[in-house]
Amino acid sequence: MKNNFLFLALFVLSLCANAQQNQVQKDSTTTEILDEVLVKAVRVNADSPITHSNLSKEELEKRNLGQDIPTLINFLPSVVTTSDAGAGVGYTGFRVRGTDGTRVNVTINGIPYNDPESQGSFFVNLGDFASSTESIQLQRGVGTSTNGSSAFGASLNLLTDANSDEASGEISNSFGSYGTRKHTVKLSTGLLNDHFEISGRFSKLESDGYVDRAFTDLKSYFLQGVYKDGNTLIKALTFGNEERTYQAWYGLTAEELKENRRQNPYTYENETDNYWQDHYQLHWNQRFDNNWSTNLGLNYTKGKGYYEQFEDDTDEISLYNGIVEATDSYVNDDNEIVPITDVIRRRWLDNNFYVVNANVTYKNNTLEVISGLSYSSYDGDHFGEVIWAKAFSEEGNIRDHYYDGDATKNDFSLFSKATFKLNKKLTGFVDLQGRFVDYKTNGLNSDRVDFITDANFSFFNPKVGLTYKNSQFSSFYGSFAVANREPNRDDFEAGVTKNETLNDIELGWRFNKNKVSVNSNLYYMFYKNQLVLTGELDDVGSPIRATSGKSYRLGLEVDANIQFSKQFSTSTNVSVSDNKNRNFNSEVSGTLENLGNTNISYSPNLVVGNAINYSPVERLQLALLSKFVGKQYLNNIDDKNSRLDSYFINDLNIQYEIKPKSIFKSIVLSGLVNNIFNVEYVSNAVDYGGGYIYYFPQAPANFLVGATFKF
Repeated sequence: MKNNFLFLALFVLSLCANAQQNQVQKDSTTTEILDEVLVKAVRVNADSPITHSNLSKEELEKRNLGQDIPTLINFLPSVVTTSDAGAGVGYTGFRVRGTDGTRVNVTINGIPYNDPESQGSFFVNLGDFASSTESIQLQRGVGTSTNGSSAFGASLNLLTDANSDEASGEISNSFGSYGTRKHTVKLSTGLLNDHFEISGRFSKLESDGYVDRAFTDLKSYFLQGVYKDGNTLIKALTFGNEERTYQAWYGLTAEELKENRRQNPYTYENETDNYWQDHYQLHWNQRFDNNWSTNLGLNYTKGKGYYEQFEDDTDEISLYNGIVEATDSYVNDDNEIVPITDVIRRRWLDNNFYVVNANVTYKNNTLEVISGLSYSSYDGDHFGEVIWAKAFSEEGNIRDHYYDGDATKNDFSLFSKATFKLNKKLTGFVDLQGRFVDYKTNGLNSDRVDFITDANFSFFNPKVGLTYKNSQFSSFYGSFAVANREPNRDDFEAGVTKNETLNDIELGWRFNKNKVSVNSNLYYMFYKNQLVLTGELDDVGSPIRATSGKSYRLGLEVDANIQFSKQFSTSTNVSVSDNKNRNFNSEVSGTLENLGNTNISYSPNLVVGNAINYSPVERLQLALLSKFVGKQYLNNIDDKNSRLDSYFINDLNIQYEIKPKSIFKSIVLSGLVNNIFNVEYVSNAVDYGGGYIYYFPQAPANFLVGATFKF
């Protein structure tokens, strides 16, 4: 497959070179920004028959005081966010239309970010990344073809900072509740000799967390070099993060929640996650004339880290492969003597991820065609080591491995998507993608069980749509899309080998006139072999999934923006949905029973977001941000004793800009009061069955304040 890919890549490059030789004209007035070509292949425009929302840099900056990206996108339609530490910093996540983060495709500059094995996106490894983000697009549903794992409910695309012609600098500091503090320095040389720019960011972000000892310590950087010459843009960039977080994914029982919402059941002082991740990207964007442009992207990601854990009186001594000896014992219910001991272990992951993307765009007045391919290769070593034991065996030594396993994953996809005008009012859209996945594992898993996998998948993911513009201000759209997705590592370990299939129908209406804009859509997503969350977590905090057979998500989403005056505006979104497993089978009292149609776990039927924006004077902006999330079941059997209550929270955001006459171009003062009405709520929980439910409490009223000095 690698040889085939190299041939295709060389073909694309030769096509680019040939087009440049035959170039007959250049138009410097072309409006498309070269920076945006980085994401053109995975993003959609405003008139596309794909349901989506955008966030600009200006919108992100208003609330960028240290909280993670999932928290910053909380007020987009159908989004529900979670935070293990309770304050939006550290291990955070989000769901879209009830779809969990392992099924949301995330790309950075068109490069896949999801971990190839777990398929999750760990934003804790992107500390202060919002400070280097130019824009975000969230596509709901299958969306357009993207790179990496298939979008199975949503895709999130991040575009990093655009190049700047002018030299600039920025110092930003913020402080807040629970010891949260962020320190950021950004610099840009501006365009040197009309061609080159070097820019960068360094950040330090810390938080003690709302939950006791759930601290976060992040150090991150972003460096970028740009070459710009007419219709050529070459970007070389690197960004990375070092994170250390204390574990808070165990949760609290209902009794512990009443007793003390901030307590943490972990007591070992170094029960921490430690991970280092560095990304290296190279992008070459070339426009040859008004019709042809290309993009080539290369990526290498290095990740390495471990989770450290203290095991008190463990009776699983056999897991440690003769490294440790028993120091005590107990008598179990069968009157057997069980040896036990204390152990401190580290579970390591050491991986490499390589990506090549290439695409070509042809565009004229009535037609735009984007064709491309993506190839990624992943290899990861999984191993565990004992760093301390109450007693080592004669053969055992510190840092001996008690399990070793490795994994490789190759992912190749190619696509072609076309947008074409059928007449003055009707525009068609066709998007065809083929994706080919090869996943292999060998060795032992963390339970010292043979984990050997050799799986191959071939997927065809078609998408078609129409947009009908019935007036200057109004348009209707409809689309049908298919997505297929392979199981992740945990699924394979649980015995799941079948892929999932999603069929997505979207019908929408858009209206934009004067000071009013409305986006509304109906969606029907029906699945085969959907992997739904069971409510449980494994022993490293990853969600466990199970196949539900046939299921569906049916919903209505409406978001509206109204500008009442220069000073006053509102933004509101409402999502109403019905999320069901069809003829769901579950074990009840030891017998497998058909429970009929049941609610899909972690899928609230009502999600509402609202922003009231008020600017009483120039450069002062006030916003009241509100979020309502309806009740959620924690399992798939409609157990009323296993669900989260609905919650309604409000945040107050303030920003004031000062324009000094010297030294600084601008001083921006920002403030954010989260949960201003001091609501005690829970945004997430896990259910292990038998009444063993653990809740993740979120912080009551808390604040963040910051100042940014731009020069």
